[in-house]
Amino acid sequence: MAEAHNPLEQFHIKPLIPIHIGGIDASFTNSAAFMVVAVLCISALMILSVRSRALVPGRWQLLAELSYTFIAKMLTDTIGKEGRPYFPFIFSVFMFVLFGNMLGMLPYSFTYTSHLAVTFALAAFIFVAVTLIAIAKHGMKFFSFFLPHGVPIAMAPLLIPIEIISYLSRPVSLSVRLFANMMAGHTLLKVVAGFVIPLGIFGAIPVLGLVAVTALELLIAFLQAYIFTILTCIYINDAVHLH
Repeated sequence: MAEAHNPLEQFHIKPLIPIHIGGIDASFTNSAAFMVVAVLCISALMILSVRSRALVPGRWQLLAELSYTFIAKMLTDTIGKEGRPYFPFIFSVFMFVLFGNMLGMLPYSFTYTSHLAVTFALAAFIFVAVTLIAIAKHGMKFFSFFLPHGVPIAMAPLLIPIEIISYLSRPVSLSVRLFANMMAGHTLLKVVAGFVIPLGIFGAIPVLGLVAVTALELLIAFLQAYIFTILTCIYINDAVHLH
């Protein structure tokens, strides 16, 4: 299969600015470039939305207000009023993942959320942060999380290892879910698109399929950002309330 038609070629990390420090490859890659683009787009959205502060919001202000309200409601529903201090963090996570997913839908772009290294790094940071929040808030009582109240002591040798494994698997499940969905969807798009030209006049059939898959991928791009964010909220809720 030619490299141009390889559905996995779109996931290749390519160095744009080679940087080597002490034998370590710290090159600025296409993945890093699109992360910067995502941050710039998010910053531009926030700046444009608050520039006018009109009583009747324009398009940019309305989009920012809807995003703000959406995340605020998510925090309230999952954590309660105790979740307010974590709003900036949750909002940043949601926007970073959402823009990464959406930018990847543009032709000749790069989807950094389709790489496990990126999603796991983000999930691992969330895991460590949530654990530190729980320890800072509850101290040694945090370890009671692995033996829920009311469970017979006789069940402890069985239940505690299960709870510990479940807890430690959080960053794995959180990262793999996002990475797998984005990678699978973009691979399917590339495969369907590869049939358009070879089929000639019958290429209209895969074009219709491509439109349908693209619409589905846009929905999945939003849903995956939502799922990633709401699971983060649930983990923070566990840390705050020790559920």
